[in-house]
Amino acid sequence: MATIQQSARAYEQWLKAQLGGDLVAKDLDSKHAKMRASTFVFFRATYWRWAETILDICPQLADAPSVLAVGDIHLENYGTWRDAEGRLAWGVNDFDEAAEMPYALDLVRLAASALLAGSSHASAAETACGAIMQGYARGLRAPKPVSLDRDYGWLLKLVEVDAHQRAKFWKKIADARTEAAPKRYRDSLAKAMPAPGLTIRPARRSAGAGSLGRPRWIGVAEWRGSPVVREAKALAMSAWARVHEPKAAKIRGGEIANGRFHSLDPWYAIEKGLVVRRLSPNNRKIEAEGGGPKLFSIDMLQLMGFELANLHLGTGDHAGAIVRDLKRRKPGWLAQAAKSAAHACTQDFNAWRAGS
Repeated sequence: MATIQQSARAYEQWLKAQLGGDLVAKDLDSKHAKMRASTFVFFRATYWRWAETILDICPQLADAPSVLAVGDIHLENYGTWRDAEGRLAWGVNDFDEAAEMPYALDLVRLAASALLAGSSHASAAETACGAIMQGYARGLRAPKPVSLDRDYGWLLKLVEVDAHQRAKFWKKIADARTEAAPKRYRDSLAKAMPAPGLTIRPARRSAGAGSLGRPRWIGVAEWRGSPVVREAKALAMSAWARVHEPKAAKIRGGEIANGRFHSLDPWYAIEKGLVVRRLSPNNRKIEAEGGGPKLFSIDMLQLMGFELANLHLGTGDHAGAIVRDLKRRKPGWLAQAAKSAAHACTQDFNAWRAGS
């Protein structure tokens, strides 16, 4: 197996080729620094390593039924947005690494992220994995998009944006340095605006961990009394496809995002190698730093598992095959796999800090 440093170099060379050479070196430097911060941040930033190694770490998962899966799922890959009816929705909101793979890998990655962000103690692992599986089983029985306008009052209280958070968001947008964007980004941002002909101020944006290095631009315009913001980010093939399906030529994020049991974001679109979305105080990721232990409470982990079932069933009738596969697996299989994956991540993290 390649070292983590060798793996990172090979992936970044591949990513640069995927992006036509348009890699943001400054963001890569920032990513490499972030990867030394904690095992959880390292985990978020290195999905390519997961794709390379997880079936060696957990070979017993290779024969699980395949679905169109999220791939890079973790505690911070959930957030909120407004749907076409103006309702506040919650769920997975990043599908950059979506690909066809064994369904169980999404469950293991989510559980491993909970262990790395919280506690890896055996009892905590069993509790977290039990909550995820309870939610996932409920979703297999009765999948349904998660809308907060009527249901999930407990979650609405956690994700409501206060005046301080709103002010912080708009200050960050106002402080973004204006810079001329390449034409394809300008065109995509203009197309995503609520009306044609608006004067758009473009600026580079740096965000996240795993996608650092990919060009990301925002466009800000005034419309009917207040500013509106759109973001366009460069896409590449899933790192899973890079390893397991190298001849694949299709980006799959749009398919899973528009699945029948996922609350739709009307401003989410993929075209010409870019993913475009609306940014606002309500269109955001929920971060561990702001959510703290709330992100791995029993209720939250159950709902995260439920949402994974929504996505796994949204593009195909896989419920029967998944249920049959789950019945044949031994009790505690998820906790065992998640602990193995978390341990491997910790080893890579330590090697990265020692050698980078």
